[in-house]
Amino acid sequence: MMSDPVAGRATAATAAPTATAAKCDYSHFDTYRAAPEAQLLAWRERVCYVLDVPISRQQLSDGFRARVDSYRVGGMAFMDCSTDPITQSRPLARISTDSMRDFVFHVALDGPFETTTGPYPKRTALQTRPGILALDLDQPMRMARGSCHMLALFVPREMVNALLPEAESIHGSVLEYHTPLARMIPAQLAELGRTLPTLSAADAQQALYSCVQLIATAFGRQSGLIGNARAVARTARFAATRRYIDAHLGMADLTVERVLAVSQLSRPTLYRLFEQEGGLAAYIRNRRLREAADELRRYPHKRVIDVAYGWGFNSASDFNRAFRRAYEMSPGDFRATASAINQRR
Repeated sequence: MMSDPVAGRATAATAAPTATAAKCDYSHFDTYRAAPEAQLLAWRERVCYVLDVPISRQQLSDGFRARVDSYRVGGMAFMDCSTDPITQSRPLARISTDSMRDFVFHVALDGPFETTTGPYPKRTALQTRPGILALDLDQPMRMARGSCHMLALFVPREMVNALLPEAESIHGSVLEYHTPLARMIPAQLAELGRTLPTLSAADAQQALYSCVQLIATAFGRQSGLIGNARAVARTARFAATRRYIDAHLGMADLTVERVLAVSQLSRPTLYRLFEQEGGLAAYIRNRRLREAADELRRYPHKRVIDVAYGWGFNSASDFNRAFRRAYEMSPGDFRATASAINQRR
């Protein structure tokens, strides 16, 4: 959903005061009282510390109706939101300049959603019926949606990691209500929406956490990360292989064949482990690109070619081509964009 990650920010639209300390923190925001040409600008101001929101002249002319009710407790947030059609994104340039690393479980209630995640190859998730999309705010995403109604749970990264091993691998995955466990979720979400305004902070925290546990478990079973001895073994192999790759990213001889030899796994098994990442070669390339992007941002005067060689790329042209394909901009443009975002903060 990605609707209101910044707590308590007032804008040109309306923002209600928070509730008393006896209950979880509550805030309301909407654009209804702003002039039509100011409505989408107010929304962008609301989310600009985490998301990019492109604005067209037509959207300014037409206005943008949106509202979000937010409840926060124990580092978690539950949000109920309705908006007109909009596109929102969280590109790598923005990720590299902020500290927002929560997971978001985006619950579609009404309206179409199309979400693109990952660098390359990108994954597209279509939500045209009720279901839950998992988003990792430490990874790029772009969401285009029509007029819609949605819920979202913002959950601290450490909490999700404690419930779900290798949680970052579910980024961009959709959970539909097909299994007995998943079919329990809509009723629990509806109960949250009804009762959160009346609960004490302690009870609200427990209710939210119980819902997060249920959702994380359902995603874990769907992805094969938890559930039985085979899932535990798979997760352990996946984690060990990722640790080896991350420790050797800068080595030019870190190839698929090298990982196969070290892991002592069959090629089909290893490929299945990284299927959700676009394949093993894609995982290695994207991890190198992510580290290179961070270095471009942190060291603005370091030559691009030196960054490329330092992360295992064989030439400037290979690096530039891979970077453009993954992030839709050149390394130089990324560095300039990240610098501009930092200056606005």
